[in-house]
Amino acid sequence: MLPTLLLILAGVLVGGVWSLVRQGAPRGAIVITGLLAVLATVGGVLWLLPGEG
Repeated sequence: MLPTLLLILAGVLVGGVWSLVRQGAPRGAIVITGLLAVLATVGGVLWLLPGEG
């Protein structure tokens, strides 16, 4: 269930980035939100990969 929540969060954050860009927000806010979106996506995908243990 957690990977799904992380991927949903990533989608919301990507939408936030798009909204910030359209509103002309400061570059720092866009970069931070984008990095959080990437981290949530990577975390969700890695959690779904089969692994040891």
